[in-house]
Amino acid sequence: MIPIRDTLYSKNVPVATSLIIGINIMVFLLQPSMGHGERQFVYMYGLVPAKYTVQQFSAWFSLSNKFFSFISYMFLHGGFWHILGNMWFLYIFGDNVEDYFGSLRFLGFYLLCGIAAALFHILLNPVSRVPTIGASGAIAGVMGAYFILHPRAKILTLIPIIIIPFFFEIPAFIFLGFWFLIQFFNAAGTNGGAAGSGIAWWAHVGGFISGMVMVKLSHKVPETGAGTMLKTFTAKKKTPKLQLIHSRKVDDSGDLYGEIEISSIEALTGTKKIVNIPWGFYKNLYRVNVPSGVNQGTLLRLAGMGKARHNGVRGDMYLKVKIKNAI
Repeated sequence: MIPIRDTLYSKNVPVATSLIIGINIMVFLLQPSMGHGERQFVYMYGLVPAKYTVQQFSAWFSLSNKFFSFISYMFLHGGFWHILGNMWFLYIFGDNVEDYFGSLRFLGFYLLCGIAAALFHILLNPVSRVPTIGASGAIAGVMGAYFILHPRAKILTLIPIIIIPFFFEIPAFIFLGFWFLIQFFNAAGTNGGAAGSGIAWWAHVGGFISGMVMVKLSHKVPETGAGTMLKTFTAKKKTPKLQLIHSRKVDDSGDLYGEIEISSIEALTGTKKIVNIPWGFYKNLYRVNVPSGVNQGTLLRLAGMGKARHNGVRGDMYLKVKIKNAI
């Protein structure tokens, strides 16, 4: 299962999420330049449980390095697919959690989740000398928060069957609950949650749980007002490029009806969207050109995109324009 995006639109540009992704990519691009020194760099700034528990090993690291490693390990990655998977999940789930916290509080929340995941990993692997790197624990915290905040949201998921891509909307509580169970059983099935696999499964579990707990406790943390001020500058001006259309029939003509969401700016200037229109057992992607100057309730006609009539001729698909934050 490959998550494409969630169907819950964020109201603001995810400044903190984008910043975190940018820093991770920048550090990843710099890692190869270290050459043979990269392994030493990973030991220095990765999370090594023995730094904190084995006296002979701990003596090689300064106190400041031991503290800093709780942060720096989140921004190191072991390969292209490692960083791609992490950043993709953060991109999908981070914006809505940032909407809830605000950009500044979300940044603190993200780092605390990563620290909690690190502590959980050390607790279950107290004498390990294997460095743990990656943002997975912190991102697991973001997913745990999403699980609590938006359990009924849908995750548009790509499931390739042979070579044909099928798209399904899976409720967030099922998608994330299944993901968590995979992490838990993998952790329980390995020695310390990492042996042999190279994956810190218990860090994922600890991060996810810490994210849920911190959301529950977040109302006790006072707001400074800076986040609210920042939102006035980060309000989104566009709706997502890819949209899933829920179609319906109103008669036997074969015509189908649905809604497409655009912003007030897109209504004025025009825009192009990709829509996924499910009907029967088939789901297909179509490009839709929304002309400039459309109004609330304007119908866009997609010729031949409806159901097949009795004579074999297909009806049309009519998309009703729904303008968000209409002006």
